Amino acid sequence: MNAPPRELVATAKDAGARLDAFVAARTGVSRAAAAKLISAGAVLVDGHAASKSVRLEDGMRVSVTLPEPQNAVPEAEDIPIPVVYEDDHLLVVSKPAGLVVHPAPGHHSGTLVNALLARAGAAPAGGDASRPGIVHRLDAGTSGLMIVAKDEPTHASLTEALAARAVTRVYLALVEGTPDSDTITIDAPIGRSARDRKKMAVVAGGRPAITEVRVLEKLPDTTLVEARPITGRTHQIRVHLKTAGHPVAGDRVYGGNRKLASALGLDRPFLHAARLSFEHPSTGARIELEALLPPDLATALEAARARS
Repeated sequence: MNAPPRELVATAKDAGARLDAFVAARTGVSRAAAAKLISAGAVLVDGHAASKSVRLEDGMRVSVTLPEPQNAVPEAEDIPIPVVYEDDHLLVVSKPAGLVVHPAPGHHSGTLVNALLARAGAAPAGGDASRPGIVHRLDAGTSGLMIVAKDEPTHASLTEALAARAVTRVYLALVEGTPDSDTITIDAPIGRSARDRKKMAVVAGGRPAITEVRVLEKLPDTTLVEARPITGRTHQIRVHLKTAGHPVAGDRVYGGNRKLASALGLDRPFLHAARLSFEHPSTGARIELEALLPPDLATALEAARARS
């Protein structure tokens, strides 16, 4: 079953853009997924089928029929995942960089959820059937600690704790430049970018977002910081640090310098969920966990320290 067609109108700013790029930007699917939709006849330009390479003109009407989201439980896949804590109610994993958290349109397999379903013992549970047990997410390019529930009551309790700001998450980030102050509180609302719907931005009328930043180590042209998101918006730390004038090193989506990233050997943002602290929903015990920098970020940090 498919959702009703989405009717899009190209503007003067879209003139000259390829059809697949336009569909991806306006709908949020990947460009590859957009190309598949076009090939399948699910995209019409002024009422007619078109190739993915068609260049748009101002005023063209594009109709896109997207498939309905799949809510079925994903299949188990044998993907190794480091587990740093586990009991009968929950587990905490150290997600590797490059691993998507849960299936989504255009990315139905090879995710953290697929990996968790293949583990021996109690499977993740609670919340949406398509993302069982997932309490909070990390960007695909971000590594580090994540909580996963094994039952519905635990999932509900942890979700409530997150909303009440009772779960402490601390990230390590290497940012470009040197902040003026050793402690910064960035309080700026975040929403979808008007220029690129796949990106987030600080926008008037966005959802409230607060990030606390503390300088750990000043280096020649970068700074190692701790970033603590008080709220949990999509891409929050990356957007806030860019807004503060200090984008995350290696973050090509949000203003990172490509030459610096190359010099440091970074092929992803230097962002790692390093510490996690929360009250266990069943026992009330305080759980405090830490994940060391993975090798790629540790190497990049040493390269940053060695720059003159």
